[in-house]
Formats: sequence, C-alpha cells, structure tokens
Amino acid sequence: MGEPVSVNVVALDPVLEAGTTSALFSCPDISVVVPGEPAWVTVVIVDDVNDEILDLVRATRAKPHRPEVVLVAAELAAAAALHAIAAGARGLLRRRDASPDRLVHAVLAAASGDCLVPPDMLDGLLEHGAVARDPALAANLTERERAVLRMVAEGHETGDIARALCYSPRTVTSVLHDITHRYRLRNRAHAVAYALRAGLL
Repeated sequence: MGEPVSVNVVALDPVLEAGTTSALFSCPDISVVVPGEPAWVTVVIVDDVNDEILDLVRATRAKPHRPEVVLVAAELAAAAALHAIAAGARGLLRRRDASPDRLVHAVLAAASGDCLVPPDMLDGLLEHGAVARDPALAANLTERERAVLRMVAEGHETGDIARALCYSPRTVTSVLHDITHRYRLRNRAHAVAYALRAGLL
C-alpha cells in the first residue's frame, strides 16, 4: 500500500469539522492534517453553495500544492453542483449522504484524479445541462469520449471505466487528456462540468 492521502477539513461549524475529522481518522489510507498544512485533498463542508463558497473552492485549488476539493453541502441543487465542479471541486456529497464510508470513498477518488457525483444527482445534472445543448459542440465529441465522460460523472475510477468499455487504463487517460486539452479545461472534473453544461452527454 502506498503513502496515505493527506487530507484537511474546512468547515465554519467546529462540530461538523470535528466530526468529519474523526470519521476520516478511522481510515488507514488517509492522514488528516490541520488546515493550512499542505494536503492532497481538502474537504469543504458548507450549508449552501453560493458565490463565496465557489470562491473558496477556487482559492483552495489555486494553492501552490493544488489540493483536490471534496465539497459536502447541506443543500446541493443541480445548478449549484455544476458551478462547484466548474470551480474545481472533484467530489460532491450531500451532508445527509456523507457517511464515513462515502466520505472516505470520495476523498480517495479525488486523490486518484476521479470525479465523484452521487448517482441520483447525476440525472439532475444531465437534465440541467441539456437545457444549454449546443449541436455544434456536441458534434465535436465522439461516442467514445461521451461514454468515458459519462462514467467519470457517475464516479467511476479509471480502471473501472477501462474494464466496462473494454479499453486499457492508458486509453481512458488519453481520452480524458484529449478532451481537457481540446477545450482548454483544467481537469477531468472541469471536463464533466463543461460537457454537462453544454449538453454534450
């Protein structure tokens, strides 16, 4: 097993911060560090996703060590989820769904470069994104690219996507790199947000 994933927790409510930190401490694959110390992943716990929170996500991603962000929110509508992913969040959870196991899974997925969105939220994201459908943009995305992006949006990891679509993990990584490079996107989470908002999936 490799080095534990370093994680810190940011929350306005100290009780939520303490509870989340305690839940993460129980996983041997995770090392919790205090806020301000470099971490691979930052878990941000909020009530609502507003402009201030989106700025916090962007500021966290802009730190020199560029930690991934897992956003846990009490309320998370489709539009807010899209904005959060576009701002750089790698994982999204509703607070009521954030059991220790799910939280750990989201953190480890983010650390490995995967984007995790709750399956029931995915339908809302797809419907919301379809409103902005652009046929010209959709024509530029191949069926293979759509299939890979859809599985990324569903929270599957690179190996799972490769097995499901009968590709090598290297091919999946290459497909995602091509998409992010072509559309000048920051990462695969940003690619999912872009595709959803443009109605490409």
